[in-house]
Amino acid sequence: MKTEYSEKATNEEIKARFDQDVERFSNLEAGQQTTIDAPLTMELCTEAAKYISPNAKELLDIGCGAGNYTLKMLSKIPDLNCTLNDLSMPMLERAKERTSAATRGHVNVIQDDMRNLDLPDQHFDIVLAAATFHHLRTDADWELMFGKVYRAIKPGGSFWISDLIAHDSELISLLFQDKYRTYLETLGGPEYGQKVFEYIAYEDTPRSLNYQLNLLRQVGFKNVEILHKNSCFAAFGGIK
Repeated sequence: MKTEYSEKATNEEIKARFDQDVERFSNLEAGQQTTIDAPLTMELCTEAAKYISPNAKELLDIGCGAGNYTLKMLSKIPDLNCTLNDLSMPMLERAKERTSAATRGHVNVIQDDMRNLDLPDQHFDIVLAAATFHHLRTDADWELMFGKVYRAIKPGGSFWISDLIAHDSELISLLFQDKYRTYLETLGGPEYGQKVFEYIAYEDTPRSLNYQLNLLRQVGFKNVEILHKNSCFAAFGGIK
């Protein structure tokens, strides 16, 4: 019997794709081209984290890729201790190499599904999660991760997400899908747009901004903020 997500990509398939894509995810200035406003959302998430915790010592980057968000954070708050998590070991190796050169703090890497993370309570000042939560599937997965992050953050710390999002209205979803396809076609034509839409359909299960803001409140974040939204992408988070 097929489950609701049985035709979606497995962790191993997602990991294999990212293992081969390290160079594309190592562009600190441009970010990912497929993500609308990627440099802006990276700037806003890290700047918000700095404003909330200017004396931060401990950073967790979930789904860190090649380390762009951590590097941007280190440019604002130097010498953080950095805990980096990703499914892909080639991504983690590149992230560790790049971040170790930018901090005198400890750099710890964890190769694992984010749902398996065993995090210490009230340990991190800042948690970042960029373009990773859209791989979560069930409500239980989403609730698990938001609760896990909330418990791991120190009182007064913050959690910032930059990600692909869905929309609650089917027609608004169609509006922003059309706008996103038009954007992708400016990068590589109709074939490129179709390729991106196909791997989103196979790999990704994003939730709406409203769903995630409600979940942030539900797990206990006292202040929830939207930093930016454009089409199918948003940057937002919570302060504990």
